[in-house]
Amino acid sequence: MGDRRKSRELALQALFALDLNKLDLNKIDTPSQMDDFLEQHGEGLSESTRLFFLTLVEGVLENRVKIDLLLDQWAKNWKISRMPAVDRNIMRIAVFEILNLPDIPPSVSINEAVEIGKKFGTRDSGPFINGVLDRIKVQHEA
Repeated sequence: MGDRRKSRELALQALFALDLNKLDLNKIDTPSQMDDFLEQHGEGLSESTRLFFLTLVEGVLENRVKIDLLLDQWAKNWKISRMPAVDRNIMRIAVFEILNLPDIPPSVSINEAVEIGKKFGTRDSGPFINGVLDRIKVQHEA
């Protein structure tokens, strides 16, 4: 598994935990909490993996309102609050990448999200994630 895939999977796990615990995201000390998270789950990670993980988590948390609005807009017949938490957080990561990391092609972000969805989500996660993210990508490129 590549460094970036590992970063994405760890970011999913961290964001899922924050989401599940319904923490007030405005009161989170992200660097401190993520250091604690990495102490528990990030043994043996390279520095580049750690940095990309932090970029993803901090980026999603800082842009969550904008990201969630896009997800609500483009997920037909789904409200963000009703989406499976795994799918929701996978898509948050991918949308952050599409909007803010121009060195990563959107198709790569989408493919990574679909693969992670297949691993951590349900059998319906891959197609659902792909459909929503593809619509966001088309709108972003327009």
